[in-house]
Amino acid sequence: MKIKDVIKGKASQAVVTIAPEATVRELVALLAEHNVGALVVSEDGERVAGIVSERDVVRRLHEDTAVLDSAVSTIMTADVRTCAGDDGLTDLMQTMTEHRIRHVPVVADGRLTGIISIGDVVKNRIGELEFERDQLDHYVHQT
Repeated sequence: MKIKDVIKGKASQAVVTIAPEATVRELVALLAEHNVGALVVSEDGERVAGIVSERDVVRRLHEDTAVLDSAVSTIMTADVRTCAGDDGLTDLMQTMTEHRIRHVPVVADGRLTGIISIGDVVKNRIGELEFERDQLDHYVHQT
């Protein structure tokens, strides 16, 4: 299965982004408003400058509560692992596991086209397993 197939199955393909100069307080508001665990950091909504997650916020809050008024760029991950829509889902699962990441931006020709989360991957995998179970059940009861 390809990443683009999982993206098509999502309720919304919209990607919420935030500017690097926005405050962490604004980030927290957007995370809550959109009920997501991470945002892509982008100057223009197309090019990926970084990614920032709830975990990034929590880890920094533990160190310094003043971080809420800091720029998102101070807590974001700048070395972002991305994938393409034509990449295989198995490879993405391996990347997410090896690098302990939960959100991966999807890019095409250097432009942001989507984001895939570990939840999206798990939901897809459960659907595949349920389909296989139903097929096997049907096969067993037909013979």
